[in-house]
Amino acid sequence: MLMSENTLRGAIEAILMVASEPVAASDLAEVLGVSTADIEQHMRALAAEYLGEGRERPRGFELREVAGGWRIYSARAYADVVGRFVVGSSHARLSQAALETLAVIAYRQPISRARICRIRGVNVDGVVRTLLARGLVEETGLTPSGARLYGTTGEFLEKMGLTSLSELVPLAPYLPDADALEELEEEL
Repeated sequence: MLMSENTLRGAIEAILMVASEPVAASDLAEVLGVSTADIEQHMRALAAEYLGEGRERPRGFELREVAGGWRIYSARAYADVVGRFVVGSSHARLSQAALETLAVIAYRQPISRARICRIRGVNVDGVVRTLLARGLVEETGLTPSGARLYGTTGEFLEKMGLTSLSELVPLAPYLPDADALEELEEEL
């Protein structure tokens, strides 16, 4: 099926609007009957168009490449507004305890449940089960003693709008050095 540039872009946008997870360029290429290189070119052009720096009326959404595919997200410029909407409404999805536990796992992975408990100072069994059930964390292995280790998933990256964990905000300025942190954990 041969499509004009505008029709192809419209088809890409229509698919992305209904996608519940990032869509690989190769999947779009297969469905739309064009090369993956053509899809990649259109995706980058759409992403740049949506950012539209200098435009009179900025868009409230952007196209990002995350977790091996492309997805439409709310624009970063409106993160504070969207955050207030999500946290201050019935759309809130994770409790404060779940968010804190998820942060510990994201920054310290792979990590055991016992170590998470020591860092947070509370039992996290139920919270970890919730995070597992929601697909945000997964078992990544075992310690030499047989305790399960946990890490974040592709779903976590997608929900956070990240391509990789290296994009997490560095915590170094906010944390004591590694030796002081180990001593603190041992005290708990």
